[in-house]
Amino acid sequence: MSIKVGIIGCGGIANGKHLPSLKKIDEVEIVAFCDIEIGKAKEAALTFGSDDAKIYDNYKELLNNELIDVVHVCTPNISHCEITIDSLYADKHVMCEKPMAKTAKGAQKMVDAARETGKKLTIGYQNRFRSDSKFLHESSHRGDLGEIYFGKAHAIRRRAVPTWGVFLDERAQGGGPLIDIGTHALDLTLWMMNNYKPESVMGSTFHKLNQQADAANAWGAWNPDEFTVEDSAFGFIKMANGATIILESAWAINSLEVDEAKCSLSGTKAGADMKDGLRIHGEDTGSLYTKNIELENKGVDFYEGEEIDEAVEEAKSWIDCIIHDKPPVVKPEEALVVTKILEAIYQSAKTGEAIYFDN
Repeated sequence: MSIKVGIIGCGGIANGKHLPSLKKIDEVEIVAFCDIEIGKAKEAALTFGSDDAKIYDNYKELLNNELIDVVHVCTPNISHCEITIDSLYADKHVMCEKPMAKTAKGAQKMVDAARETGKKLTIGYQNRFRSDSKFLHESSHRGDLGEIYFGKAHAIRRRAVPTWGVFLDERAQGGGPLIDIGTHALDLTLWMMNNYKPESVMGSTFHKLNQQADAANAWGAWNPDEFTVEDSAFGFIKMANGATIILESAWAINSLEVDEAKCSLSGTKAGADMKDGLRIHGEDTGSLYTKNIELENKGVDFYEGEEIDEAVEEAKSWIDCIIHDKPPVVKPEEALVVTKILEAIYQSAKTGEAIYFDN
């Protein structure tokens, strides 16, 4: 069976993650490429496309191509909602890059459209497919940690501000590190806890370092005039069952504690964290213990084990769920909750008040 895929948005995330991963799947043909800068679409098609791949600069024309089964939406956040909904109603399954949408209202419309059309929709939270994530998810859902009542979602960079594209543009993106990398950490934490009912949120955002000129940065100094989003953001999330989550995110902050797309969990039986590999810790017969989980099958001469590429695993899982008509690992209803919480953190930061949810 051949699944024919169309790519909408041929920028960095498409070329760095989606296209190389899809290209490794035998059942996939990438048959259509769209970008408002048509040169980018042509270049991506030459590298990753089928021999007869079509090129577009208008995504609605791509959606008229009846050969396409699946669309990957890899555009700026502001257009995720519109393009995804149009794609679903054009009878396409959709993989949309994270975050789900710029607003919770937009994300809800995407969920509604998927339900109404019966097409599959998933969001690009590839960190769920890492070896440590899969192990911890299975362990926590098996009950090894007991009741998980406290979690931390870690998304901290010391100085790694993305200076390309529209990352620094609040209008196009909806925010900075919170909506960019905080979204991954929060998704992992909620998934591990299997808890998608927030009660309230308090949040803070900061613009403390983004106006520094000639700043040290992984991708070169940013332009303070263009840096309109926050440089760091933090949230305190209380769930309906009383569980609590602290979310920390930053592109630039004076901290040596640097962790990205990781979580820490505290349960009644044990705790876990991803800070130094994957560690499970607790108490056994009156003594404390810490287990370091070995996720790589090494220890044999000339064999280093198989490396897991989470982006490839994500793509394989997504295509498999289409071929075998299974629910995706990342369900749109779960991604909707992530977007609702992120939006509430931004709202709380602006108003100085707690934001409450109706459950």
